Amino acid sequence: MRTTRTLAATATAVAALGLAAPVAAARDGMPPVGPSNIVALPSVIARGGQLTITVDGCPRGGTATSDAFRPTTLSPVGGNTSKGTATIDNNARPGAHSITVHCTGAGRPLTHPNAFTVIGGVRGGLGGSTSTGATPTDMAIGGGLIAVAVVGGAVFWMRRRAEKRI
Repeated sequence: MRTTRTLAATATAVAALGLAAPVAAARDGMPPVGPSNIVALPSVIARGGQLTITVDGCPRGGTATSDAFRPTTLSPVGGNTSKGTATIDNNARPGAHSITVHCTGAGRPLTHPNAFTVIGGVRGGLGGSTSTGATPTDMAIGGGLIAVAVVGGAVFWMRRRAEKRI
């Protein structure tokens, strides 16, 4: 009797799940109210580079904005996704930047904090040095090392000379 009740309860639960699954699948097929995911590639980029922005839940396109690039138009690429290419400003500050997306026909914008990182430029020429020639500190250190080498060589030479007389 107990087994029959357990079997009946299990069958009822399975039937309820089976009827609920099509409703959940129909809900997943509906377009979202606004943008749901922002992907920026590459995630680390230099100034002047091109950043590809892909947004899910934006079927009619829209606009992507950031403090590192000018507003960029997003074009639909099929389904529920839009895509655009932004050029990083030459004066963008190094560090992490956010992207905010406004989709056409959607009420709410979506912001992706720290979506990409701008790397700073390097100092070129002369191996990245910022001064020309050796500084007084460099000269003192180099002179001290040469003096130690000369004294060490003289001591070594004198010891070898003394060993030959024995």
